[in-house]
Amino acid sequence: MAGCAAALSSFFFEYDTPRIVLIRSRKVGLMNRAVQLLILAYVIGWVLVWEKGYQTSDSVISSITIKAKGVALTNTSELGLRIWDVADYVVPAQQEDALFVMTNMIATLNQQQSTCAELPDAKTVCTSDDNCTFGSIHVHSNGVATGRCVNFNIHVKTCEVIAWCPVEDDTYVPQPAFLKAAENFTLLIKNHIWYPKFNFSKRNILPNTNATYLKSCVYDAKTDPFCPIFRLGQIVESAGQNFGQMAVKGGIMGIQINWNCNLDRSSSHCLPKYSFHRLDNQDSEHTVSPGYNFRFAKYYKDANGTETRTLIKAYGIRFDVIVFGKAGKFDIIPTMINIGSGLALLGVATVLCDIIVLYLMKKRLYYREKKYKYVEDYDQGLIDTFRNE
Repeated sequence: MAGCAAALSSFFFEYDTPRIVLIRSRKVGLMNRAVQLLILAYVIGWVLVWEKGYQTSDSVISSITIKAKGVALTNTSELGLRIWDVADYVVPAQQEDALFVMTNMIATLNQQQSTCAELPDAKTVCTSDDNCTFGSIHVHSNGVATGRCVNFNIHVKTCEVIAWCPVEDDTYVPQPAFLKAAENFTLLIKNHIWYPKFNFSKRNILPNTNATYLKSCVYDAKTDPFCPIFRLGQIVESAGQNFGQMAVKGGIMGIQINWNCNLDRSSSHCLPKYSFHRLDNQDSEHTVSPGYNFRFAKYYKDANGTETRTLIKAYGIRFDVIVFGKAGKFDIIPTMINIGSGLALLGVATVLCDIIVLYLMKKRLYYREKKYKYVEDYDQGLIDTFRNE
């Protein structure tokens, strides 16, 4: 109880005030200056210079449009001699901040709604009608079962379905890619950016660019880093990928545009920087359903007026354009805040030296005696003096 009373008395009736003590010690003095220099280097070098702590910043707002160019020629037994242009291989025609280029396909021609044999698999192979259930549909079926067992070919029987016939057979993906010439197609990327806080706007087609230059230039990181036209093969290769392999089953490529601008300098120094990365899983050998594909159909009516369609399972590369960046400009408020924070950090040097001097050095008791001085209450001291006299 006496100890608790003494602690409470000390808490309520004692007051601590700093005392300045000059310690002449080479070790402590050098350590104090070294810590101060480190703090100053951090504040000036890192906070103010590298991180530009004297600036206020704003995030980029952007809009993107993408146009593809290129023509390919194919000659197959199924489709014959055919020219492919942008309207054929860009599906759909418009996407938000992205563009899909078809590089491979499985085409099922002249489909009509009728009855036909289902593709053979563990659930569709049959020997008699008893193996087929009328109206049944499973996840991978192409239609609704009629309950009949019919010949798929001379070797196999499968359950008959009501579907778009003949049903699609996508067990074999063409290799090499059907549109391997897409490697030489190009993308024109138009990117407008705006920093609303500074009312600053710019686009990736630079002011000194003219129509003649745009018709002939192709982006190259070393020789022409500001050309907004990109060859598909070069985009894929810049990401460390092989276009021929990627074109077979498709994939997703990211085109990153970085707008980091120091608006204390001239606006001509605010320039885009491009980088390329593959965004989908690249380990196709250990991934279920690798690549990128989807289906679409083209409908028409035959000579008899029957609705007919061509079903296309399209494999290709989707190019996603991702814009990010930050702009900075001098502002007195963050400058004063960071300078004030830096000056406050200088107190860390004093705290660190006090800990070493008062608790770790051999003469810590001597330094502690010089550091702290105990003074009684002045009025109480006068009373005690008069009593003694």
